[in-house]
Amino acid sequence: MSDAALFFSTRLAHETDPSDVYAVQKAGKRFVLVDVRGDDAWQQGRISGAVHMPYRSIPDRAPNEIPIDMPVVVYCWSPGCNAGVKGALAFAQLGYEVREMIGGYEYWVREGQPFENDGGPCARVFDPTVMVVRT
Repeated sequence: MSDAALFFSTRLAHETDPSDVYAVQKAGKRFVLVDVRGDDAWQQGRISGAVHMPYRSIPDRAPNEIPIDMPVVVYCWSPGCNAGVKGALAFAQLGYEVREMIGGYEYWVREGQPFENDGGPCARVFDPTVMVVRT
């Protein structure tokens, strides 16, 4: 295998994107989606069905709250945030099967996937700059 093929196949084994996560979520497949951002970010908005576990708390909380055989997908704010990588590393160091959702919360919302805040579900928005919008 070439260096490029190895790099990209390895990358795909450890990353996913909002569309794929939503498809897996809708299909009812077994995994837990973890929001690794802080409390203020969680209150402002989060992916429906996600669990809130800031990345710094993962080593203490995950072993007590998430079974080790449960696949984990983590996300943070956006492509400009590396908290998702920090959270994925923390889960990996504990022995979890983990993937980072690239694009984070920002691209989840921009692609029109379900999200909520402390007030409940939010209106879905489909951003034509990141996806084909069909009417």
